[in-house]
Amino acid sequence: MGSTNASAVYLGVDIGTSGCRCVAVDADGRTLAVAQRSYPLHTPAAGWVEQDANDWVAGALATLAEVCSSGAFAPAAVRAIGVDGQSWACVPVDEAGRILANTPIWMDTRAQSICDEVLASVPAADILAVAGNRLSPSYTTAKVLWFQRNAPDVFARTRWFLQCNSVVVMALTGVASQEHSQGYGLHFIDVASGAVDVALAARLGIDPGLFPTAVEPSAIVGGITAAVTRATGVPEGTPVVAGGLDAACGTLGAGVHRVGQTQEQGGQAGGMSIAMDAPAADERLILSRHVVPGSWLLQGGTVAGSASLAWLTRQVGAAEQSAADASGRDLYQEVSALAASAAVGAGGLVFLPYLSGERSPLWDADARGAFVGLTLTTDRGQLYRAVMEGVAFALRHNLEVAASAGAEVAELLAIGGATKSRVWMQIKADVTGVPLTVSANENATPLGAAMLAAIGTGGGTVEDLVDRWVQRGVSYTPDPAAAARYDRLYDIYAGLYPALAGSMHQLAAFTR
Repeated sequence: MGSTNASAVYLGVDIGTSGCRCVAVDADGRTLAVAQRSYPLHTPAAGWVEQDANDWVAGALATLAEVCSSGAFAPAAVRAIGVDGQSWACVPVDEAGRILANTPIWMDTRAQSICDEVLASVPAADILAVAGNRLSPSYTTAKVLWFQRNAPDVFARTRWFLQCNSVVVMALTGVASQEHSQGYGLHFIDVASGAVDVALAARLGIDPGLFPTAVEPSAIVGGITAAVTRATGVPEGTPVVAGGLDAACGTLGAGVHRVGQTQEQGGQAGGMSIAMDAPAADERLILSRHVVPGSWLLQGGTVAGSASLAWLTRQVGAAEQSAADASGRDLYQEVSALAASAAVGAGGLVFLPYLSGERSPLWDADARGAFVGLTLTTDRGQLYRAVMEGVAFALRHNLEVAASAGAEVAELLAIGGATKSRVWMQIKADVTGVPLTVSANENATPLGAAMLAAIGTGGGTVEDLVDRWVQRGVSYTPDPAAAARYDRLYDIYAGLYPALAGSMHQLAAFTR
């Protein structure tokens, strides 16, 4: 099917954990320009992981300005903008949209004791029945309560608590918004209908009036303000849609919109998102509404996916970095070559990727990472491979729990930085036993945000845009011999957390 408007340009802005990326695509989904900016994490105390939402806004404005000044298209051709953002933010803003404090992000676990207190009076089953998700310090609910109890001056000045994408949308338009795909962070929102459960909100001690009324992710929130036009070159009045959860936009950008299709996320965090046509809650997993109307995502999330490999590379990868600098090759290629030099199973070395606690299916903020099986013969290649295999084992763990909840997976559609590593992709296929295909678009997540912009302004339907915009890349088929060896090693992996959990908790207490 041909494009409906060859001159149209759509912008997608992705507010990730490590940085912001903006893409400009034409009416056929072809990438015209890309810009990115990084920003820091702040860890002022054990269990605290914050970001300054002003950095998100600055990154969005800078990348919008860069793509609009790239010369790849005329800014007047921009039809609409979509913004996606990381999950479970809790950004306090005043009536004018001024950001009042740093936000705890999805990695933050400071509110564990608050969750324990709430669950002492509100049964977990009551929360799960409405929200479809367990109460955890990672979610927005606990963070709102943390501000209420621990930062009363900020709480008193707060008009809205906004999500990651909505705080950027407000900066672009001046309008406060919330959309359905991020609603799963608030446990008083019914995951099936998107409606507010007023009675449960009261039991949780939260005022629903602190949150804008939710709209569809493709709904137009407002237009670009004159001040943003001066800063970016995007024409004043350009429509901005509500946008959505980064995992959901990445899922759409990978082409996942039909039941059973599954996106595999190889970013800072790891995980999977399985498309469903009805909500099916399991307290061990994460359930959200998709950015596609009438669809839900059953998700599993590993806190430190690619972050685990980045951590190891920082510690022992000086030689790989030097080789990459000298050869002009990507650091991923150097590390992957070393990992490929190690045999399946990394010489009997197993890695637990719990470097910042763990989300699903363990839900243990005090889980800790570990290498088990180190010997005097262990080399760097085996260390790298063990990390890749450990992250793949965490993915398999989530997929097995999803299968027990009735969500079967026939194929993984992979996105994220980890897709640069062919050896890692093959490991994931071998460990899970599921064929894996890499998205041909390196910017699947902001592409999904741009798709929402197009949908919201009449540029196409979900089905039409997936058919025209989403391209598949390299595919990986599980190797039976490797899969058999991984089955044996996975059983060992699965037994390690139960065996070590007590010691992990003691070590976490020791560091507090």
